[in-house]
Amino acid sequence: QVQLVESGGGLVQAGGSLRLSCASSGHTFSSYNMGWFRQAPGKEREFVAAISKGGGGRYYADSVKGRFTVSRDNAKNTVYLQMNNVKPEDTAVYYCAADNSPVTPTTAPNYDYWGQGTQVTVSS
Repeated sequence: QVQLVESGGGLVQAGGSLRLSCASSGHTFSSYNMGWFRQAPGKEREFVAAISKGGGGRYYADSVKGRFTVSRDNAKNTVYLQMNNVKPEDTAVYYCAADNSPVTPTTAPNYDYWGQGTQVTVSS
């Protein structure tokens, strides 16, 4: 059974940095594309970033491009989201997700497995 566990969330001031981690188990990690999504109160879940199985393909939402970096360590079965220069509008619950289709998806319905989420709060 695939399990995804996010960590690293917390309270950070605007302009600061945070690194989220998502540890994976129960599957061959390197066979899965990994995505990061977020959901703010009263809003729909939105795409943040995704990385292909081997790490060669990386995709970002326009709102985070140039500030966030997605990476993965297949030896550690972990995907990361480095968040720099954070803004109050980045406040949300952040989720990681896994998918094993041939093309790296950037929409939530295409992901098969989800973590429980980690809260990120950015103060102004």
